Parts: sequence; structure tokens; C-alpha cells
Amino acid sequence: MKKLIAAAILAAAPVFAGDTPAPEGAVVYFVGLEDGATVSSPLTVRFGLSGMGVAPAGTEKENTGHHHLLIDRPPLGEGEYGAEELELSLPSDDNHKHFGGGQTETTIELAPGSHTLQLVLGDALHVPHDPPVTSDVITITVE
Repeated sequence: MKKLIAAAILAAAPVFAGDTPAPEGAVVYFVGLEDGATVSSPLTVRFGLSGMGVAPAGTEKENTGHHHLLIDRPPLGEGEYGAEELELSLPSDDNHKHFGGGQTETTIELAPGSHTLQLVLGDALHVPHDPPVTSDVITITVE
């Protein structure tokens, strides 16, 4: 019973890793959606990846990861994230969308106005790779 409780506590703790290597030149990007675009909601967002493969969360395979979409958040590695938080599992909430099934697109509802989007590739445990594989932050306007 004590082992079961210890395992549950460890599973609930933040993941400290950040040591899953990303190959040099790996790039994640938005497909068909550019900085400054004016769009309508709901919006289909397609994720592009070059130099790595997509694999569902929990899959430990070299040079793979799964997508995360940051909505209206500071760029990864800046602001509230900070460098030390690049070693933590990304949160999952309305501003941090996880695609642990290996999805490469999603449809999102956004209120009218200006919004920022950034893609981040996570390893098997939702932790950014080393170095982090992130898209540029883009700003879109929803009519």
C-alpha cells in the first residue's frame, strides 16, 4: 500500500526533465496561418513540423514529440515561464492545449479581438525538448 501511495504522489508531482534532446534544425510552425492574419471563429489551426516526427504522449521514441498550442500566453521561456520552467511539464488549461494523441490540427473558438498563438513541441511527458522546439509567436485578429 505504501508503494502505491508513493507512486501516486510521484505521478501527481511536476515533471522535471527538459533533457529530451531535439535534433538541430527541428522546426514547428503554423500551416496557412500567418502573423497579422484576420480570421473568423471557429478557427482551424494546422501544425507543421520539420526535422522531427509526431508521436502520442507517453511514446519514448527518439526525435519525436507532440504538439501544444499556447493561446494568449507569454512566449515560452519569457515572462511567467522563465528558463527554469522549460524543465516542467506544460500545464493543461484553456490557454495551454495539449495534443497528446499526436493530432496535427485542431479547431478552436476565440472571442473577437486580438490573440497570440505559439506552438510548442513536448516530449513523452509534455516537457519541452532541449533545445525547445517552438514556433514564432503570431498575433491574429478574430472578427
